[in-house]
Amino acid sequence: MAVSAVLWDIGNVIVRWDPRTLYAKFFKEPAQCDRFLSHVCTVEWHVAHDLGVTFADNRAPLLERFPDYADAIHAWETRWWDMFSGPIAETEAAIEALHAAGVPQFALSNMSHEVFDGITAMSPAFERLGGYVISAEIATMKPDPSIYALACERFGFAPRDFLFVDDSARNIDGARALGFDAHHFTDPAALRPALEARGLL
Repeated sequence: MAVSAVLWDIGNVIVRWDPRTLYAKFFKEPAQCDRFLSHVCTVEWHVAHDLGVTFADNRAPLLERFPDYADAIHAWETRWWDMFSGPIAETEAAIEALHAAGVPQFALSNMSHEVFDGITAMSPAFERLGGYVISAEIATMKPDPSIYALACERFGFAPRDFLFVDDSARNIDGARALGFDAHHFTDPAALRPALEARGLL
């Protein structure tokens, strides 16, 4: 059966997010930046934010372990928005085109509840989405099957009805295992052809 709705990831699908966008400016030497992101504020450490832990609570142990990096650790929150380089134009255009075609659209994202409002203010395309499931609100992240199930329940569609778009291969595999059609977002130029191939545009 043909898909009839789109379920979007947000980070690096609708808006570009990369801690290096901030910390490459914060540290003078690339090696310093690499060390900080691989040993202090790591991706694994950041996962706690997506599970609902506050920035303040999550940084407290790091401040004790790495006092010399205190300013940089605080910057993960105080300069959070410097990690973004704006919306992805091809995705914005696709969301607008889908909206014009009457295709229901929603979002399923691993994201902190503390930054949700600011992120969704970055583009008018977010106004076209009919609802959100955010990992921090349920302390569960993709690719856990329960978060996909919640999205289906909340939005009133079965997995087979959705095209799921995500930049993470792990999340894509998790969705496909549950019966979703899925597009692995690696090249913005490939998005519209993927939508057209499914008859959504």
